[in-house]
Amino acid sequence: MTTEHAPQPCDLLIEAGWVVPVIPHGVALEDHAVVVTAGAIVAVLPTAEARRRYVAGETVSRPDAALIPGLVNAHTHNPMTLLRGIADDLPLMEWLQGHIWPIEGAVIGPEFVADGITLAIAEMLRGGTTCANENYFFPDVQAAVYKRHGFRARVGLPVIDFPTAWAKSDDEYFDKAGEVWDQWRDDPLVATAFAPHAPYTVSDTSFERIRMLSDQLDIPVHCHVHETAHECDESQATHGQRPLARLDRLGLVNDRLIAVHMTQLNSAEIALCAQRGVSVVHCPESNLKLASGFCPVGNLQRGGVNVAIGTDGCASNNDLDMFGEMRTAALLAKAVSGDASALDAASALHAATLGGAKALGFDDRIGSIEPGKMADLACVDLGQLETQPLHHVISQLVYATGRHQISDVWIAGRAKLRQRVLVDLDVEALVANARQWRSRIAGIRIS
Repeated sequence: MTTEHAPQPCDLLIEAGWVVPVIPHGVALEDHAVVVTAGAIVAVLPTAEARRRYVAGETVSRPDAALIPGLVNAHTHNPMTLLRGIADDLPLMEWLQGHIWPIEGAVIGPEFVADGITLAIAEMLRGGTTCANENYFFPDVQAAVYKRHGFRARVGLPVIDFPTAWAKSDDEYFDKAGEVWDQWRDDPLVATAFAPHAPYTVSDTSFERIRMLSDQLDIPVHCHVHETAHECDESQATHGQRPLARLDRLGLVNDRLIAVHMTQLNSAEIALCAQRGVSVVHCPESNLKLASGFCPVGNLQRGGVNVAIGTDGCASNNDLDMFGEMRTAALLAKAVSGDASALDAASALHAATLGGAKALGFDDRIGSIEPGKMADLACVDLGQLETQPLHHVISQLVYATGRHQISDVWIAGRAKLRQRVLVDLDVEALVANARQWRSRIAGIRIS
């Protein structure tokens, strides 16, 4: 004779047609549910069993949907959402030096940063993204805005070799970095990283200080590296080394380095990244749009390098659509390598979830649907005609699904999107605010 245990209470029960946990790799669990209590995942089990074993404060049933980990946008400049489309179809340095930096100089400040990030959060949530790795100025404002909206982020502490609205000298960049790090070091949702802009804009002295402080504070270093062939040629001429070799000489090529773009890599550099535990963030659409080159994702994966995916900023993409980015990354990897099996669908989803979480140092809490991790989750409606018939769930997610099919999003178990409606953001107000920024920016004259 068996004794039936009384159902246990839980805060939230999400029932889905499929749960795609990412770990194990390439698995889609049919008719499964995720049990959430106190913002964390308690169990992943068949729906019928979940109903027997748990009594939920709230049950969300999505029988035509796939439940996935919230997507991790591993490289963003989210205040630049307000510069979407401002200077398109230009090469990188002309785009950056001739347009973006002059316009930024005229508008940058706490208000611009806060409004740009708020707009970006709304866009990311509607696309299933629950975490961003941020790289911009005024990190104090960034962190406060992400926290206010309950959005998970690692906020970059900027370092660059010229004065900006954020800091006027090397010492001021580092002093302010220390203050922001100290304010947010114990926050469960928002963390920090050093964000030196790039090897061509940061001195050896500053990189050495960053390495020392990164070691002391145990925080990552988030940097554009090997973005273009010109960058590598210029470094060779100026320093007698390619940028990655220079960073290695300065002690920065380690498991704390989040190396963004990496379009110019040889086999020795790939092996070095694998050996040292470097994470590479692939931004395929930005690299394509600026004609920066092709990150050799297939070779990186085969070499054992952790690969993440980022959108870059809206000024060079021009969206924060991680579904589009996954699909482009997978297709581009095949074309670049000449191998149709390169970056298969399950690996693309891994890069956009657990790969990003690992790059950010968040893989102990997000990136996969496993008991003990935080309930950062996104529900994808696969019942629409554009994703029918449904032969292979993960392939459909990467190759056929659009961000408009995200129905529900949770961060740490809190609903942020319900049936396509943002829970605590006013879409009309966001659009109106974006339009007033358009008017302000339109009046700027570039000399």
